[in-house]
Amino acid sequence: MTTSSSERGVSLGMPELPAPDYPDDVRARLEGDAREVIARYPDSRSALLPLLHLVQAEEGHVTRTGMRFCADVLGLTTAEVTAVATFYTMYRRRPSGDYQVGVCTNTLCAVMGGDAIFEALQEHLGVGNGETTDDGKVTLEHIECNAACDFAPVVMVNWEFFDNQTVQSAKRLVDDLRRGARVEPTRGAPLCTFKETARILAGFPDERDGAVEATGGAGPASLVGLRLARGEAAPARVVHPREGGPHEEPQGAVHEPSPAEHLSSHDAPQKTSASDPSHPAGPTAEEGE
Repeated sequence: MTTSSSERGVSLGMPELPAPDYPDDVRARLEGDAREVIARYPDSRSALLPLLHLVQAEEGHVTRTGMRFCADVLGLTTAEVTAVATFYTMYRRRPSGDYQVGVCTNTLCAVMGGDAIFEALQEHLGVGNGETTDDGKVTLEHIECNAACDFAPVVMVNWEFFDNQTVQSAKRLVDDLRRGARVEPTRGAPLCTFKETARILAGFPDERDGAVEATGGAGPASLVGLRLARGEAAPARVVHPREGGPHEEPQGAVHEPSPAEHLSSHDAPQKTSASDPSHPAGPTAEEGE
């Protein structure tokens, strides 16, 4: 005798119903914005990335309704839109906070204290990676390199830089965000909410006072490399073997490397890791120290 799937404890489930549509007024407004975005591209499907930012600006994350909207206005299938929306981590797939706090845990930031900062913020906020605080203010996540290694460890809030962070400064940062205090990035434009950031990324003007003029400049280490590439800095000194040679420095002399000089791979590593229990101090001193 055969048994049915339900008798075997196997549920085949029901097909997922189509995503609901936006209310008429919201859809009309989004369609106007979408036409403006699509007009920038010779091929309409090239507008998919900014349109995903547009619908993310509406609800704070990319919903099934948002993906259906993108598919409708671009003449794509929802499967094609879903494939793109799930590929890029910049598109959130579930509700998230007003402020996306990302702690860089890539190699340099990690060893300079990023790992310690991320672990401390998880405990301080009571959330895990990708989770949001109960008040809906902060979503915490670890992120990959943000090309700011000379400012390590770096924390980003809605893609704005907060450089040279420590455990204590990062805690103060998230506390200020949660209580609505004014927070200024180290570099770049003033902070705005994640929804406002998403609309800017969709290609619409940033109308905040001073936001366009604000910029995130490169750090000293990056600028030294740029000058070297342009041939503007003095050539690097040839480092001779330590045990002697015709150009050996006087015994007991301390060599101070120039900004253009790479330290030898033999030089001892610097004890700067905030995640190293034996060297708990962060890369920058705390206030009052």
